[in-house]
Amino acid sequence: MGGDLFAAARTTASTRLIIGDVRGKGLPAYSHAALILGAFRAAAHRQATLPRLARHLDGAIRWDTSQWHTTTNNTNPNTSTGTGVDTETDTGTGTDAGAGVGAGAEETFATVSLLDIPDHRHELSTISCGHPPPLLLRNGHAHPLTPHHTALPIGLGTLAGPPNYPIETFPFHPGDLLLLYTDGVTEARNPHGTFYPLTERAPAWTHHTPHHLLQQLRQDLLTHTNGRLTDDAAAVAIRRLPPHPHTPDHPHAGDGAT
Repeated sequence: MGGDLFAAARTTASTRLIIGDVRGKGLPAYSHAALILGAFRAAAHRQATLPRLARHLDGAIRWDTSQWHTTTNNTNPNTSTGTGVDTETDTGTGTDAGAGVGAGAEETFATVSLLDIPDHRHELSTISCGHPPPLLLRNGHAHPLTPHHTALPIGLGTLAGPPNYPIETFPFHPGDLLLLYTDGVTEARNPHGTFYPLTERAPAWTHHTPHHLLQQLRQDLLTHTNGRLTDDAAAVAIRRLPPHPHTPDHPHAGDGAT
């Protein structure tokens, strides 16, 4: 069990994705990953913008941390908590729902990338909350989509004042392949301690299907590490499909992602 996570959701005119890595290991990391996935699936289709979605997720994880802190206080006979209720709630409106986490609460956070791929524009928008950049694979080359600005990991959004989630937009054309991954991939080491060279290996896979790319990546990782991955690792591959023909069966068909 670990804290790596990924999910996809449809809006009326786009596909939204999340990939992330929760701090820690074991059951606590798994629990927080499940919380983030639930919050994403509930809100991805109804939050109007990616920044609002990021604020919603940040509020959800900080609210959950505050509940753990309240529970800990309630089980400590030497601590007086009044009513024992933390009145901060997540309204689901994209506001700062998790403010007021109690002092001493265990620090919980996750690095995530949020993406929005519109159906009818050959581009993608992304917010990086401290997560490794996606790789765009095109014509035998791998291009890291490194943002000019990054946000704090979710769960830490208010440490530097009101959270800010800058959006970056990149071209994403039909036939392009996008690889999302967690640091368990790039930090996998061989017996000599060398990190896995994802950016150097990925160009050979630009013409693969997403399924085949992930198969190749998995096999290459296991070869690099002599069959032993010591950390959680997750990867997601997305190809931009060409437009569907406008036929009577598909009168409003557009581009898609798979």
